[in-house]
Amino acid sequence: MSTPITFDLEAFADGPPWALFDELRENDPVHWSDERDGSGFWSLTRHADIVSVGRDPAAFTSEMFTNLEEIDDPVRRELRRSMLETDGARHRALRKLLQRDFMPRQVNARFEAFLRGLTRSTLDAALPLSEFDFVREISADFPIRVLARMLDVPVEDTPKLIDWGNQIIGNTAYLEENAKYQDLPFRSPASLEVFAYGDALAGRRRGGTGDDLVSKLVNQLPEDGVPLSPDHFHNYFLLLVVAGNETTRHAISHTMKALIEHPEQLDLLREDPSLIAGAVEEFLRWASPVYHFRRTATRDVTLHGRRIREGDKVVLWYAAGNRDPAVFPDPHRFDVTRTGMDQMAFGGGAHYCLGASLARLELRVMFEELIPRLSTVELAGEVTRVRSNFVNGIERLPVRVS
Repeated sequence: MSTPITFDLEAFADGPPWALFDELRENDPVHWSDERDGSGFWSLTRHADIVSVGRDPAAFTSEMFTNLEEIDDPVRRELRRSMLETDGARHRALRKLLQRDFMPRQVNARFEAFLRGLTRSTLDAALPLSEFDFVREISADFPIRVLARMLDVPVEDTPKLIDWGNQIIGNTAYLEENAKYQDLPFRSPASLEVFAYGDALAGRRRGGTGDDLVSKLVNQLPEDGVPLSPDHFHNYFLLLVVAGNETTRHAISHTMKALIEHPEQLDLLREDPSLIAGAVEEFLRWASPVYHFRRTATRDVTLHGRRIREGDKVVLWYAAGNRDPAVFPDPHRFDVTRTGMDQMAFGGGAHYCLGASLARLELRVMFEELIPRLSTVELAGEVTRVRSNFVNGIERLPVRVS
């Protein structure tokens, strides 16, 4: 390919650049892009390559951070380090602090009945409006209230959590005017508000016997014997607030949009609701709510004839992998009857999403409850998107239902 491609925000203004991903996957599966600051990165767009690199932290580390921003100062790296930016024993120790709470059996036993009641109350409030913003009334409200229960925070605080997540994910992390926030995740001043809120919770829970996620973070010692520093608690708490809300929210919104645009698929699920449990994997593949994560090469590696040098950034485009025809026949077709899928909406390897089972349950319960109530559903205005090349998000989804 003669012209290097830059994955700037404009390429994502109207949604994922599927044609670009297809072109790279076919003709340049290890593609170099220059960045404005003079650096650059390799893009991987084939499913097999993404899986392979994601499972090889010895050669492709997360320790140098997982977004495109370069953080050369080791002090700043530690200030901003979360579980996402650790490998090996420390990553396992941090993950195990909360892993049991997110295991499939635990999630289903503790939350399915609650989720079903919550879903019904959310739909009871939204559907009589007939015309409304699906994101505001359903997608945003639903996952954050689940998270509030797990964190044991008041339901009336959920609007603040939603707003903070919007600011953090919607923030363009690389704008020069945000340089003064360079020590904060996503360079977002909203991070400071999340930290303060988390500190207040931690102060009340420390030394107690609570079973919520905050209590476990402040009262348990990681298995490697290294306690969470205040900065690491901040970043873990922020990760729960943002990742636990934003990704499921956008997956729900994308699924609703897909069902509107493919009414024959909605009819299949309406006629046979037992298909919904299996269709969740197609919902996730289609939505691909996180476009990518980055790794950094720890040594020189040759892949498809391209020389990746030690220190080079390597971007795993999960969205592109989810449309790889080598794995998903006719990948640009939304098909709720697909089976046996190895979709990568949750990443892979040691960093496979901690909340995957909860997200699956939330999607299943939402559409098991929603679809039988819908006689008709259609778009009622322009769909607006989150301005990001990291999160594949829908900001507004106006619908008309009966």
